[in-house]
Amino acid sequence: MASLGTKPNGQKYPGFSQEKEGKWTGSFLFIQGADTQFGLKDSWNKVPEENQKWNDEIELTRVAIKAANALRPRPRFFVVCGDMIDAFPGRRNYEAQFDDFKAVFQELDPEIPLVCVCGNHDIGDQPTVESIAKYRNNYGDDYFSFWVGGVLFIVINSQYYKDGTLVQEVKKEHDSWLDEQLKHAKTAKHTVVFQHIPLFLKSMDEDDDYFNFPKNDRENIREKLKSAGVKHMFAGHYHRNAGGFDGDLEMVVTSAIGFPLGKDKPGMRLVTVKEDRITHSFQDLDSFPKTVELK
Repeated sequence: MASLGTKPNGQKYPGFSQEKEGKWTGSFLFIQGADTQFGLKDSWNKVPEENQKWNDEIELTRVAIKAANALRPRPRFFVVCGDMIDAFPGRRNYEAQFDDFKAVFQELDPEIPLVCVCGNHDIGDQPTVESIAKYRNNYGDDYFSFWVGGVLFIVINSQYYKDGTLVQEVKKEHDSWLDEQLKHAKTAKHTVVFQHIPLFLKSMDEDDDYFNFPKNDRENIREKLKSAGVKHMFAGHYHRNAGGFDGDLEMVVTSAIGFPLGKDKPGMRLVTVKEDRITHSFQDLDSFPKTVELK
């Protein structure tokens, strides 16, 4: 597992290079989770910052890690699609929550890489150069790509589209980088995009909302991805399961590992990658399967 805070070289995840992993080698699986968000339960219930605890979120995350460790065949990686902790950078509980997140994920099997996706709580609703630098120092790059078994995975920072007002130059770098990554999609067996904020919750033409992309950026990104042949996007942020299709582009929205806001229990998504298709199912933490048939 790449250590938290290790900056990938040139927005490439260590060990998952195209040179090593650019060829199809057979079906595999990975786990997609979101919103471990240590501290949200007490924050949501208006507990003062100085009295907040996050023991419940820690325990749920430990259950998720144990499920990942026990799964056979072993998942190729475990991705958390944003909001690893609840406290924004600079808030009272940020350092303690980050330290606990880092400590808990030391329990993940070293053979299962942890992939962290940047969420709004991780850099702030209106990110700054300073909050991005803090994220990169703690977690690694806030956007990057990697290859596994001939499949290209692209991790974007959705907060630049939600509110990039104070980081326009960084957003431009991000957009140029994304254009370059999408050029490689034609050589990949599949191309999958990870983000925190969903492109949409149910349909491309839905109104702007706290939980989706603004319409202009939504349409621009949609056109880029569809032109490159991307068919699968995974996100969190909503703390409920949702998603839908725009033609053959699927937006998958996964509920929280930590504190759900809807009827779904805490859980994560089991994703199976086959040569001709990608399938997935949301599994409650208390009934997560131990084996998967890949054939």
